[in-house]
Amino acid sequence: MAGLIRVLLLLALLGPALAQAAIEVRDFDDPVMRDRFASLTSTLRCPKCQNQAIGDSDSPIAGDMRERVFEQLQAGRSDKEIVDFMVRRFGDYVLYNPRLEGRTLLLWGLPVALVLGGGLLVALLVRARRRASARALNDDERARLNALLEREDDR
Repeated sequence: MAGLIRVLLLLALLGPALAQAAIEVRDFDDPVMRDRFASLTSTLRCPKCQNQAIGDSDSPIAGDMRERVFEQLQAGRSDKEIVDFMVRRFGDYVLYNPRLEGRTLLLWGLPVALVLGGGLLVALLVRARRRASARALNDDERARLNALLEREDDR
């Protein structure tokens, strides 16, 4: 009797956890549609989770987004239409790679500008050092250098 109570208690405690871990099953008649669903759910970001695709997230909003993707695929919408719908509904955050628009130009252009600016800075520094090392010493500087070298040799 005590063993039965323990088993029932264990099932009561594990029941909610098992229900939470249920796997969503989507029926696709076409393997291409299944691949499109997998591709879309791996390229759309969950708004609640940080840097996690909706296909990998367990959050309720990600489940809602997966359901919307499934419904729209069944309705015959293209991938672009589905992504546009998700952006309208949840914002640009759902895109891992933001679109190239006027308001995202800085996001896309800043890395390129920093690399070009850094390259220009390095080129200018190298050029300045070459010029500094290439200029000839005047007579006073040459005499001072020789005196220092002679003093070093005397030690």
